[in-house]
Amino acid sequence: MGMSIPYELTGRTHQKARTRAALLDATRELLAEGVSPTVEQAADRAAISRTTAYRYFTNQRALLTAVYPEITADSLLDADAPADPAARLELVLERFTDQILEHEPALRAQLRLSLEPGSTERDQLPFRKGRVIGWIEDALAPLRESMSAAELRRLVLAIRATTGIEALVWLTDVAGLPREEAIELMRSSARALLRDACRDGREADRRSEELVS
Repeated sequence: MGMSIPYELTGRTHQKARTRAALLDATRELLAEGVSPTVEQAADRAAISRTTAYRYFTNQRALLTAVYPEITADSLLDADAPADPAARLELVLERFTDQILEHEPALRAQLRLSLEPGSTERDQLPFRKGRVIGWIEDALAPLRESMSAAELRRLVLAIRATTGIEALVWLTDVAGLPREEAIELMRSSARALLRDACRDGREADRRSEELVS
């Protein structure tokens, strides 16, 4: 049995491409307003029939994934990613901070909602589910051989605390940095945390060897 062809690739492809783009634009608008849109809500905003919208996106997850593909990703690294933790982290930071800038309005809206009293359930905040922690853990996976689980977890959380929409909001809105400088500061802070953790680990190993010898 052959693979099914996506609806938008069958006949009248230009018109269907415009319809799909309109649904995605509507989804981005709603996300920036703090709404986690259903297919029906995106259709209504785009003035497209709900029946038509479901031909493009069968459910909310498919719709949100089309806007933000990384929402379902367990890793930001390719299969041929380097083995060096610093190089791996650099790649993840580059891709993650690019995402922050691309989706900043939606990320800001979801951050705001998560901070409000009686905040929305986490399931209704697709960009506030902690996936970045997993991406950083994946980047630093080679350190599992030289760090305890507790030490590695502490490092991952420290890097996450310095890198994300929360840090961008503070650096731009409060500290007044241009976005490019804010992004570079986040990346350099993460690099410094990794360097310090690795240096501390090497010094601990050296002291242990001295005690044994």
